[in-house]
Amino acid sequence: MRISELLKEDRVTFSLEVFPPKTSEKFAQTAEAARKIAALKPDFMSVTYGAGGGTGAYTAEIAGEIQRDYGVPTLAHLTCVTSTREHVARMVEVYREKGIENILALRGDIPGDGRVSTDYRYAVELIREIRSLGDFCIGGACYPEGHIESPHKEDDLQRLKEKVDAGLDFITTQMFFDNSIFYNFLYRARDRGIRVPVIAGIMPITNPRQLRRSVAMSGTEVPQRFRAIVDHFGENPEAMTQAGIIYASEQIIDLIANGVKHIHVYTMNRPDVAEGIMRILSRILGREPGGGERG
Repeated sequence: MRISELLKEDRVTFSLEVFPPKTSEKFAQTAEAARKIAALKPDFMSVTYGAGGGTGAYTAEIAGEIQRDYGVPTLAHLTCVTSTREHVARMVEVYREKGIENILALRGDIPGDGRVSTDYRYAVELIREIRSLGDFCIGGACYPEGHIESPHKEDDLQRLKEKVDAGLDFITTQMFFDNSIFYNFLYRARDRGIRVPVIAGIMPITNPRQLRRSVAMSGTEVPQRFRAIVDHFGENPEAMTQAGIIYASEQIIDLIANGVKHIHVYTMNRPDVAEGIMRILSRILGREPGGGERG
C-alpha cells in the first residue's frame, strides 16, 4: 500500500522504524527484532539505510520480508551522499522487485572519512532521480529545529520546500522532545506553502548514552523536565526504559489531542519499547498491540 493513500484516511496512523545490521553476523538478531515489531501491526514500518549505503541489501531484505510475511506496508530508506547514479538505479530496481512502493529519500550523513559521491550533493537531487525511475510514493525528512548543518531555520525551510516541490508525497520529522517546537515548525511550514502530510517522529530514550548521542547528532533541544527524568532514572536500566516509554507516550497523546494524526516511533530495534508505547496508546489508537481491535 502506498503511504500517501494511508495518510489520507481520517484517523490516527502509527508507524515504527527499524534499522538493518551493520554486519552479516547480526542479521538474524536484527531480523528477529523486526519480525516482533512487525507483529504489532503498525500502519507501516520504516527500514533505514546504513551510513555509506553498506547495508542497502539488508534494508531491502528486511523490508521485503515484513511486507510479504506480515502484510505491513514498508518504507525503505535510500541515501545518496556516497552513492553513484548506477547504485541508486540498482537499489530502486531491487525495491521494485520486492514489491516495495514507498521510498524515503535522504542525503544521508557525511561519513567519517569525508568521502562523498560526486553524483549527488543534496536530497532534492535524489528525489528527482527516484521520481524519474518509476511510480513510487516518496517521503523525505524534515527538521523542526532546523538541520544541524544549516545556520538559519528559514534557509532550512526553503530547502524543504524545494524537496516537496521536487516530488515528495509526505515528510517525517527528526526526533524532538518538546512538542511546542513541532507545533511552531508546522505553522512555519504551512505558512511557507508546504502542504504535504507531516509525520511527527518520536524517539523513546531508554538510556543516557542514547540521549547524548542523539543530541550530538541532531542538535535536538532537551527540556529540563526530560533531563531531570534521565538524571534520576538513568542508572537504573529497567526504570529508565519505563520512564522513556511513558515520556514518549505522553508526547504522542499531546500530539493527538492537538490534531496531529500521523505518528512515527524510532524504536531502536526494541520490540519491548514499541509494544509498551502501543499498550499505553491502545485505547486512543482503537487497537491492541498485534492488530486486534478493542471491543
